[in-house]
Amino acid sequence: MISSERKFLAYLDEMNIITVLLPLSYHHGLSSSFFLINDSEKSLLSIISKSQIEHNQKYICQLAGDFSFGKQYWIMDEHGGKTDLQIGAVIRTESFDNKFYYGGNDLGVTFDANQTRFKLWAPTATQVKLKILPPNNHFSEMIKMKREDFGVWSVGVNRDLEFFQYSFLIQVNQEWREAVDPYAKAVTANGEHGAIVKLEKSRRQKYWLSAFESPVDMIIYETHIRDFSIHENSGIHDKGLYLGAGELNTKGIDGGPTGLSYLKDLGITHIEFLPFNDFAGIDELERNKAYNWGYNPLHFNTPEGSFSTDPSNPYTRIIELKQLIDQIHHSGLRVIMDVVYNHVFIRENSSFEKVVPGYYFRHNEMGLPSNGTGVGNDIASERRMVRKFILDSVRYWQEEYHIDGFRFDLMGILDVETMSEICKLCESLAKGTIILGEGWNLNTPLPHEQKAIIANQAKMPQVAQFNDKFRDTIKGSTFNLFDKGYALGNEYYRATAFEVITGSIGFQKKENRLFNEPFQSVNYVECHDNHTLWDKLLSCLPEGDDLTRMKYHRLATGIVLLSQGIPFLNSGQEFFRTKLGDGNSYRSPDNINQLDWERKSQFIKNVNYIKGLIQIRKAFPCFRMRTAVEIRNNIYPLLIAEPLIGCVLHKDPHEVLLLINPCSKQQSISLPEGEWSILADHDYVGISSEYVPVKEEITMEPVSLYVLLKK
Repeated sequence: MISSERKFLAYLDEMNIITVLLPLSYHHGLSSSFFLINDSEKSLLSIISKSQIEHNQKYICQLAGDFSFGKQYWIMDEHGGKTDLQIGAVIRTESFDNKFYYGGNDLGVTFDANQTRFKLWAPTATQVKLKILPPNNHFSEMIKMKREDFGVWSVGVNRDLEFFQYSFLIQVNQEWREAVDPYAKAVTANGEHGAIVKLEKSRRQKYWLSAFESPVDMIIYETHIRDFSIHENSGIHDKGLYLGAGELNTKGIDGGPTGLSYLKDLGITHIEFLPFNDFAGIDELERNKAYNWGYNPLHFNTPEGSFSTDPSNPYTRIIELKQLIDQIHHSGLRVIMDVVYNHVFIRENSSFEKVVPGYYFRHNEMGLPSNGTGVGNDIASERRMVRKFILDSVRYWQEEYHIDGFRFDLMGILDVETMSEICKLCESLAKGTIILGEGWNLNTPLPHEQKAIIANQAKMPQVAQFNDKFRDTIKGSTFNLFDKGYALGNEYYRATAFEVITGSIGFQKKENRLFNEPFQSVNYVECHDNHTLWDKLLSCLPEGDDLTRMKYHRLATGIVLLSQGIPFLNSGQEFFRTKLGDGNSYRSPDNINQLDWERKSQFIKNVNYIKGLIQIRKAFPCFRMRTAVEIRNNIYPLLIAEPLIGCVLHKDPHEVLLLINPCSKQQSISLPEGEWSILADHDYVGISSEYVPVKEEITMEPVSLYVLLKK
């Protein structure tokens, strides 16, 4: 360390521009010349400008030749003072990005014959060492790595290193930092070190399921691996674990199915798991002492250890996660992985920051890390090697773990080009891969036109986005607990409700469209974030009774399932899930977050109703129209009294009538010409009607939706 000896500071801010800061207390901040020194070479810098900033004199100097990264340089002033030249803002320049882009697919650990090869992208480092530690041994070995083209450091070890732990030591700006390999595919308990494994030992043959014709054929069900099985009456043996989430034929106290078998019976198509890559917030060796959703990413390419039976064995989490995914596929369902590429847990401690300080994160106009995520850092996805890392990671999960889709957390932090490249990559690997994300416009220093937000949906048409307009229109504002949406009886939202029910494509006014196509809209009223719908209803209707709340809840969920677009359910939504009023349960205990399988038994009638609506959606393509043109040509609004909504949906050979009454009173409605049978009303639901056909008029019960099929 030489920081205590520095009289002044010098930074490489562009490929040939050096900024020197001389304190006014040092020779009054004055120097008529500066020299660049490397080994025995000494060259004069050109001073372009000089200005005073606070207690320093700032000099902008130009380097005549090329700067050679990987070597240590020094700056000397006219007084003989000397300081090390630090890597500064140059890492955030386009020229740096282009010079050091590495397109190889061998970063991290690869195997070739009897050799284990290690590669690390660290273009600003002056030295890099590999540290390896044999299993059950306290003595590590240091091996110098060699700098290659494009800032890659490499070394091959001619030994079998299976189960060895490893890390990298990187020297940048005269400081040594130890980092876990950003590309690590296996880690020790709590992700403290990378681990060397032979992935072929864990591989399972992919179980191929036919691709969906359109994303609107999907029904997504979100859950958390621990929540899903941890309840004492889940009937699941391996509670809270990968293995438990994959158990079949489990039963609750009523003898009915729970777990994976229950989801298959319910009729959903995709399980979306909250993050299961390695995250902070839980001691993996004492997993029952804490809870976390998983939005604290540590290692992006390794599974979380707290969901495995043995976090200390680097193979266990890999094998058990693959078993879970395989079991889900054999059940005819698919897996969506919630990925958190927009930030890391703690920037300063992350492998990214230790390996190439400052490169992987965005900085504001003051040069400080930006914070659009609200957690202290924003990933700079627009930089070429950051984008490559994300693409490499997505490819790895899809190829190695057979993931069927990716849900991008805070996608608005990422850029349009990265998301478009992800779509191309995933579709090339497996047709029908679903890409969806949170397209919120966040305050990150990326030009608006480059942000992967809802406003830029036309630039990435294959990405589906969570439709917050749908959520807040049907349920009421997520950020105002007492605001009631259309399904809760607020007739103010009627016109907007019709727009979101018809796919948010601007059915009546194109200028009001949120999306160009219905498959871009993920329709939901509840997810892991914020209050559950049931808890919101407890606040919105404090004087109401549970029966009334159930009606509103059923109506809102029913609208999700019968709207154009992609329906999304939170786990337990079908049996009125409660988190006991907790609106941000990201680290709340199991009694708040667990999926209460006793409620499933208690509210089985509502479960069956939701199951019936899912069957209707699947049976009648008119609820799953593929394009905006098809929607506009085949949905016909009914002229009925406000705030009711009614429309005829036509798709050969069926003509279906959807009626919605959010009022607290019965409503009589004149029916279009013809004979109609009831598929769903306030109480009954079924693909084939058991009711007597109706003509001319129908009386709707309060707070209900009806589906009628024309004979």
